[in-house]
Formats: sequence, structure tokens, C-alpha cells
Amino acid sequence: MIVVDTGVLYAAADRSDPDHDESKELLGIHATEQLVATVSVVVETSWLISSRLGLTSDDWNRVVEFLEQDHDLDLGVVDASIVAVAERLNVTTIATLNDRDFRVVRPRHCDAFVLAP
Repeated sequence: MIVVDTGVLYAAADRSDPDHDESKELLGIHATEQLVATVSVVVETSWLISSRLGLTSDDWNRVVEFLEQDHDLDLGVVDASIVAVAERLNVTTIATLNDRDFRVVRPRHCDAFVLAP
């Protein structure tokens, strides 16, 4: 078991962070252990990722498009935001346990998403 602080989690998420490689390696070394983070660490990490790496205004516009136009998909805000960011970053693989929603989405930048695991 390992208890983690915000800095390690954020640095692992942000490739431009000076501690990115070290943090990613540290989490990889402990990948088989239970990861423990306090609620305050989760909130702070979430805020940092959102404010520094999160949705742009264009991403939010794309989310609204999904919500307004694709009623048949029943895609929620969270999943629509994932699609918007994947499109902007030209990412074709999404790590999800919710493959139902992402299998029916037709992204702008590829025929379909590759879903992992």
C-alpha cells in the first residue's frame, strides 16, 4: 500500500511537469499495490488537472453539440467531454470500462475509438 500526494499524481498526468518521468516511474513501481489518496488530494489533483490540462472553450462547444444533436446516443457530459478532448488531441484510444457509450460515438478524427482494456 502506498499513500500519494497531489504533486505525484499531477506530475504523472502532465508530461510538461519537471517531475513527470519520476512520478510516472514511481506509480509504475507501485502499480501492484493499493493506491491511497485522501479526498483532499483527489479534489486538489482534479482541480489542477482541470485548470491546467482540462477542457477548452472549443471542447465545451463540442460537448454541447453532442448533448443537443445526438439525443439517440444518450451521451452524458462526462463522456462527451472525453470525446471532445480525444478529438482535440487526436487520440484514438480511450481507457474505459464503459464501452457501450464509446462504441456508438463517431468521432471526427477517426472511424471509431479503440477501447482499452
